Amino acid sequence: MQVLQVQLEIRPDPAEVGRARRWARSRLAGSGIAADESLAETLVLLVSELVTNAVVHTGCPAVLRLSLPLAAADSATVRLEVADASDRAPVPRCVDGDATGGRGLALVDGLADRWGWSPEGGGKRIWCELDRCDEPRDAATAYGGGVSAYEVLAFDVV
Repeated sequence: MQVLQVQLEIRPDPAEVGRARRWARSRLAGSGIAADESLAETLVLLVSELVTNAVVHTGCPAVLRLSLPLAAADSATVRLEVADASDRAPVPRCVDGDATGGRGLALVDGLADRWGWSPEGGGKRIWCELDRCDEPRDAATAYGGGVSAYEVLAFDVV
């Protein structure tokens, strides 16, 4: 399967988060992923979380990359990456119910099929992948069949 790889440079400005979401939505149309498909909604939320983390926690420019299937398929993988110039590792935080932030990596952990990070040059790359399936996943499958390290945190907020 052919994959389209696109990227967007992000300035260290909170307004860039909205621009990144709009950009990601505009790239989905050519990949056969409908705007109202749950995969598209999840992808845009993950873009928002990872770009927000880069903008808020690093103060450095970043690069958002998407790898999208070129044609509709019953199963395909969509990959999202955010690379920035900060060498600080992403650190999941435990926050109380009144906090207005600090849940981004818990959301990524709960929504992505896989995610991780790696050092890159003087900075790092955070990535996540979503599998496009022809049938919806049940709750046990969606969270890896077991209890996620962040599951309690993610659901405590609801």
